[in-house]
Amino acid sequence: MRLLFAGFCMVVLLALGAMAYVRLAPSDPARWHRMPDNLSEGDFSQGAVRVVDAGEDGLARLDRIIRDTARSEPLAGSVEQGIITYISRSRIFGFPDYTTLRQRDGRLELYARARFGKSDLGVNAARLDRWLEALAQRG
Repeated sequence: MRLLFAGFCMVVLLALGAMAYVRLAPSDPARWHRMPDNLSEGDFSQGAVRVVDAGEDGLARLDRIIRDTARSEPLAGSVEQGIITYISRSRIFGFPDYTTLRQRDGRLELYARARFGKSDLGVNAARLDRWLEALAQRG
């Protein structure tokens, strides 16, 4: 019985340690604040890419929308630089997802990806689509 309890405690401690790591692991801007040169719009197993016409102030408008989104905050960049990366965390476990926005030639490029796991279960694509819907509604 003691051995079973000790094993259970070890599993619980490992799970708590993994949860703490997911929430507390540092996010290196040098790794996450970047955008691939050749973006292809669509969804992939760990994220999604969207490219939309948004006018010259599209990045500033979308920045305000994202900053008002629960559990999303800027990691690096600015509207003035024309590129911003945000961290958005899942509600329960706090898994970080990274979204980089870049404005070029009146178009917004959005690149969202998960940090952990082999699949984001469509969460990043759904988040991008919600943000773009809010952007369209605000004109």
